[in-house]
Amino acid sequence: MLNNYKYFGNYFGIQSFRFTFASENKNEMKDKIISKATELFLKLGFKSVTMDDIAGEMCISKKTIYKYFCNKEVLIEEGTVIVHEKIHQVISAIIAKNYNAIEENFEIRKMFKEMFQSSDTSPIYQLKKHYPEIYEKVMGREIDECNTVFKLNIEKGIEQGLYRKNINIENCIKFYYTLIFSINETTRLENEVIELELQALEYHTRAMATEAGIIELEKQLQNYNK
Repeated sequence: MLNNYKYFGNYFGIQSFRFTFASENKNEMKDKIISKATELFLKLGFKSVTMDDIAGEMCISKKTIYKYFCNKEVLIEEGTVIVHEKIHQVISAIIAKNYNAIEENFEIRKMFKEMFQSSDTSPIYQLKKHYPEIYEKVMGREIDECNTVFKLNIEKGIEQGLYRKNINIENCIKFYYTLIFSINETTRLENEVIELELQALEYHTRAMATEAGIIELEKQLQNYNK
């Protein structure tokens, strides 16, 4: 009985360790593939990057990629989830710094500019054109998240006296995210997206701002490209 206990103890100890170690290695490789693929997708385009391109960049076989992802669409979809999570982690970190409402929006806008500055074409434009089913899933996530972020920002701005108290918050949210998503969906070049999004932010802010808000807006516009 004692020997059997030792045997099973050894089995469940060493074997489970091996299983855990193998799982960690497997997850690590999967994460590396997603990371490299997403980097290439954003830089060169979802449509143009092939599994061969990803394998070549990573110095692994295409067969290795197919061990983790049955096709390119699955890899793209998982990559968009990672980008979504990363974006909203950074947004949460910016909000936690307790900027005023208008400055907060400009800091978020700078984050998007830096994150996608290496992209040639708008990621949202590419998804809508070439992978509409993935695009619909991305939009479902983003609209929910953006509604929350925009609402909290407007409420903060009203409390700080930067936005007018009599505005219709729900309509302002709808107007702004309709502008932002329309720009991304219809504008092919990412540098044009960045410029139009800045103009949309100015338009959105002026529509809600008090006199103090206009002063803060002009300050942020002056500092944006410094």
